[in-house]
Amino acid sequence: SSDLDESDLGELIEMVDAGHVGRKAGKGFYEWVDGKAIKPAQTDAPALPDNVTDRLILPMVREAILCLHEGIVASEDLLDAGIIFGTGFAPFRGGPLRYARERGISDVAAALTELKSQLGDRFALPEAAWASFVAADV
Repeated sequence: SSDLDESDLGELIEMVDAGHVGRKAGKGFYEWVDGKAIKPAQTDAPALPDNVTDRLILPMVREAILCLHEGIVASEDLLDAGIIFGTGFAPFRGGPLRYARERGISDVAAALTELKSQLGDRFALPEAAWASFVAADV
């Protein structure tokens, strides 16, 4: 049994009554032309900040460096593989530590410093962990 009442379906019932039933009618939630939906342009979506990629990726880099430094994982390769397979981190990036090395350690450090000044300590990297990561650069 359904908990829906026809009054809950308002606009949907009006669309069906008007014959706007989707692709087969050429009209529904979207206009359909040659079997393809013509969707309205999204104008109300907020703009993303310029540093959105760093805000998403660098906390993972930071945590990966801390895990390595604290001996939670034995090697960079194991850590990168675990994050790729465990979280779905983009494999073509090679994992967060490979990403940091390929991007450039100094660039990652500068980005983390900037994010820390803007957004707080969640982007701070303890000096000892950072130093051991830099020293292990191969």
